[in-house]
Amino acid sequence: MQFFPFAPAVLPHRAPHPAKPHARILPQRGIDMLTSMTDKLNALMLRNEDITRELSEPGTASDPVRFRNLMKEQKELTPVTETYGKYRKAMETIDDSRLLLETETDPEMRQMLREEMDIAERDAEELEERIRILLLPKDPNDDKDVIVEIRAGAGGDEAALFAAEVYRMYVHYAESRHFKVSTEEVEEIGIGGMKNVTFIISGDGAYSRFKYESGVHRVQRVPETESGGRIHTSTITVAVIPEVDEDIDLDIPDSDIRIDITRASGNGGQGVNTTDSAVRLTHLPTGIVIYSQTERSQLQNKAKAFALLKSKLYDLEQQKRHDAEADLRRSQVGTGDRSEKIRTYNFPQGRVTDHRIKLTLYRIEDIMNGDLDEIVDALTTADQAAKLLKMSEASGV
Repeated sequence: MQFFPFAPAVLPHRAPHPAKPHARILPQRGIDMLTSMTDKLNALMLRNEDITRELSEPGTASDPVRFRNLMKEQKELTPVTETYGKYRKAMETIDDSRLLLETETDPEMRQMLREEMDIAERDAEELEERIRILLLPKDPNDDKDVIVEIRAGAGGDEAALFAAEVYRMYVHYAESRHFKVSTEEVEEIGIGGMKNVTFIISGDGAYSRFKYESGVHRVQRVPETESGGRIHTSTITVAVIPEVDEDIDLDIPDSDIRIDITRASGNGGQGVNTTDSAVRLTHLPTGIVIYSQTERSQLQNKAKAFALLKSKLYDLEQQKRHDAEADLRRSQVGTGDRSEKIRTYNFPQGRVTDHRIKLTLYRIEDIMNGDLDEIVDALTTADQAAKLLKMSEASGV
């Protein structure tokens, strides 16, 4: 099993920095740094030193691609190497305190050493858990921008109204994280609802914060048009798709594509409705339709539409692969199946329940206004816990 999102480059044959052996680590305290990870961690420490040295060389900055790749790798390495460095210092404190306790006779000094060792042991436990999480395989899509699609499901106009509310919820959440939101396509109904809406969320780590939102969202409330006060249940579906890297090659034959040029509509400034700049792409084999009108020129809209289509087609392939990897799917929060009911918003009770982790929060107004961090953090923690358990089972620990 790969324990880290990137493999260190080939390292020179040299021994790691001298460090006290930590294979025997206070089993009575439950601290259990996996010996099998020590070599990997030391290798990452050495790689980080190599990168720092390379970045300080005069010729590195003159090669923008190499400089950018080194900076990116160091950014990924730094959290685990810094945490491991703190862990080693905590273990040295424990070892030093134990050695001094063997010879120290002064009661006050012995008490101080015990307290110092207790603090270091607690720190080491926390740091070890953090290291385990940092060594989990990183989702390669986490840092990417995302395409989000919301579609009204069962419930007619009430479902469309809820779709619009969830759209606004995501926009508020994205803005609170300083992400940029670009709405690409929307089909509205007259009372302020949306039958469907597609938008792009751009920013570092956007996918990592939205990837758990795919699935069926259910709302339970009394519609404004309901005179009898009965609670209705409606649903919407959400799909979260990472944008595809430009260097990923997908063969899309021209014969598979129908291109329609139309006049842009809706709010968009003086240029709207004056030129035939909107582009609609239809992928005939799958029936996927992409509509882009947000750019000023037909050429720009066409480029954006093809980029969106490429992401959707790549996501379809990933979904097929995902469905085939049943074991991996069971190790994650939810299944990734967009027909799975993941969350219920119950307005009369003021609660939101995420069914995957059985989390219920009684602050629906805050959540609908975009305060999603508590839910997202809980989902991330649960996913990490499931993967840690699977990693431990695979390693026999």
